[in-house]
Amino acid sequence: MLAYIGRRFGYMVLMMVLVSVASFVIMKLPPGDYLTSYIQRLEMQGRRIDRSEIEALRRQYGLDLPPVQQYFKWIGGVVRGDFGRSLQWSRPVAELIRERLPLTLVVNLSTLLFTYVVAIAIGIYSATRQYSIADYVFTFVGFIGMCVPQFLLALILMVALHSFFGVSVGGLFSPECAMAAWSWGKFGDLLIHLPIPIIVIGMAGTAGIIRVLRGSLLDELRKQYVITARTKGISERKLLFKYPVRVAVNPVVSTISWVLPNIVSGGAIVAIVLSLPTLGPLLFASLLSQDMYVAGAILLLLSLLTIVGTFVSDLLLVWLDPRIKLEKSGG
Repeated sequence: MLAYIGRRFGYMVLMMVLVSVASFVIMKLPPGDYLTSYIQRLEMQGRRIDRSEIEALRRQYGLDLPPVQQYFKWIGGVVRGDFGRSLQWSRPVAELIRERLPLTLVVNLSTLLFTYVVAIAIGIYSATRQYSIADYVFTFVGFIGMCVPQFLLALILMVALHSFFGVSVGGLFSPECAMAAWSWGKFGDLLIHLPIPIIVIGMAGTAGIIRVLRGSLLDELRKQYVITARTKGISERKLLFKYPVRVAVNPVVSTISWVLPNIVSGGAIVAIVLSLPTLGPLLFASLLSQDMYVAGAILLLLSLLTIVGTFVSDLLLVWLDPRIKLEKSGG
């Protein structure tokens, strides 16, 4: 077991190195850099900037170095906890991320919890009541959740709630609470605004897990050991949760490896549409302005969440299914 965890941890570290390289390449793909865009904006406004000042800024941020040296300078700072300084906001990147990371984690982790709690409950209900009206309704809603893009669902909810109920669902706080210090009142206001982003971001993942669990549980319920247990007079509830559900939940645990990336990527887009104070809008603004230090740090953190989620998924599978444990330890 320890050998397996160590091996998986090594893979995770290797993946983080590859992700850091990919993040840096993505940052460097657009032509030019932030200073080029900044100079162009000033020239469009009829202003001029001294060339010596430009060269000094390039040396300060390492933009005069070859790409390989820029990467090692950047990743070396990241390892030490220094994400660099934002070119656009003239602030340390760590400060910008620290302001938005807590709410980002609240939204993403709440969405993950909502996704699995709702999906497992509905999946079990649909499988045990196959072809019922409720099963058809959940199947229909699930297909809609998988087909409709998250940003479009966010726009539909915003328009519908504002038109019919006069409710604004943008942001995570009311205007009077947005800039206020944390208190029980602000926390309650957050809880009021949190369900809409959670539902929008988690709809696709919830629908997918419902389909996975429903199909897996239906297969288990048709197997001979379930039929034999019924003939012995075991109650339906005890039989259901003692064997079939425990086996059928294994594929659901493995879905963490794709549900969490979908939540992270979909959350970034939905955050822009709903004006959420999370890392998504900050990442979008930094990519538009080619603020490489902010964009690279956020991409690295979001990728880390995804890789850690996959690592946790693998460990949960080993813990839940002894067959996997035996296979891994034997290999």
